[in-house]
Amino acid sequence: MDVIKLNGRGQIMNLLDTVVMLMYFAVLIIAGFIGSIKAKSSEDFMLAGRNLGMFMYLGCLSAVILGGASTIGTAQLGYEHGISGIWFVAMIGLGIIALGTIFNKRISSIKVTTISELLGKKYNKETRYVSALIATIYTLMITVTQVIGIGSIISVLLDWNFILSMLVGGSIVLLYTILGGMWSVTLTDIIQFVVMTIGIFVFMLPISLSEAGGMGKLFSELPASHFNVLSIGIGDIFQYFLLFTLGMVVSQDIWQRIFTARSPSIARKGSVYAGLYSIIYAIAGSMIGMCAMVLLPNMGNTQNTFANFAIEVLPPGVLGFVLASVCSALMSTASGTLLASSTLITNDFIKVLYKNKSEKEIIFISRITTLCVGVVAITLAIWIQDVLVALDVAYAILSGAIFVPFVAALFLKNVKPKSGFYAIIVSTIVVMSGLMIEGLSSKNPIIYGMVSGIVVIVGFTLVTVNKKSYQQVNK
Repeated sequence: MDVIKLNGRGQIMNLLDTVVMLMYFAVLIIAGFIGSIKAKSSEDFMLAGRNLGMFMYLGCLSAVILGGASTIGTAQLGYEHGISGIWFVAMIGLGIIALGTIFNKRISSIKVTTISELLGKKYNKETRYVSALIATIYTLMITVTQVIGIGSIISVLLDWNFILSMLVGGSIVLLYTILGGMWSVTLTDIIQFVVMTIGIFVFMLPISLSEAGGMGKLFSELPASHFNVLSIGIGDIFQYFLLFTLGMVVSQDIWQRIFTARSPSIARKGSVYAGLYSIIYAIAGSMIGMCAMVLLPNMGNTQNTFANFAIEVLPPGVLGFVLASVCSALMSTASGTLLASSTLITNDFIKVLYKNKSEKEIIFISRITTLCVGVVAITLAIWIQDVLVALDVAYAILSGAIFVPFVAALFLKNVKPKSGFYAIIVSTIVVMSGLMIEGLSSKNPIIYGMVSGIVVIVGFTLVTVNKKSYQQVNK
């Protein structure tokens, strides 16, 4: 990991920004202790007691969907493609809106904790186990990417060793998540939502436009393609839809936030607001990337667009706050996916195998599971340090294998118990085979997996109907 040196004013900036970052981390840890006081039952630990009002729910949901990849990735896409860079995060927002408006009413009527628990109720226990396994791998891989992102920001800002930065950042997330579960995550998410919003919309975007010379300068300096909303390509836009819009609908970390709402109305409206906020956030991120293109036209590694540009244009103190907002985005997603992984393991495996446990025992088990998952995630982050391909594979399997059985479970009345299990197994094999044949970046395997899922579910239904008809004829 290349460390960016702060030239000229670096010594003063380092001192101010280090203080800002350390104060921010201290606030998160304090919030974790407050959350531990409120987490008195397993439902408190996993779902914040299903009791969040609109503001807390909106902040909680927005913070988890707008992770570090959303902030850093959108700035990079804005630098490379202009305003068309919005599609990555816009499709995430579209998925949240779809989940809140189309699926929420049916989900809220079924008292479950995980998506795999719902699939187990609609199909059979084997379906619950296999879907829980896939969802756990997916949420774990997202946690790993967020830890890597946290490490990259801390190492750039504080000039620390990259591995040390991942250890510190990942350990802070792990600490406050273990302390209070979803209550700690919720309280820190509210802080992170506010910091993210101020950092991007009050500081980074206005200062970026000012330093770049305003919108007129952007129009005169940038190629026309940077103002074409479709310049990134229809193929990439469709791939974002398959990966992120459909992925959000069946993502456990998003589900877990949906379940925290006090009422279905709050869940529905809050999801729409969070989705719209995501689209506005995507526009801001793309414009920041476009400003960076004007001032830093020959950037070597565009993945560092946001960090490099922030260091270039922001004054001391403000830089620390803005990069703390990026850490906020990373940490909120990391804590959400970390808790989602431990919830899947606790709820769909441990609680099923060891019944009649008291609430205190379940909370203790949840904390131990969270600790273990967190240690694994930090270890993988240090070992791999670049898991973008693995993350694409995880998203592809989640969308390609889980989406169709999930929709069938909610909207089809005569779905057969074994069909969900075999649909997930067959679709996973098809998706993995397609990725190996066509390449890990191909979007086609997701479509193949969804089609194979439909074929399996419809096939089971037709076979069962024909079998019953045959038996009736021969009676």
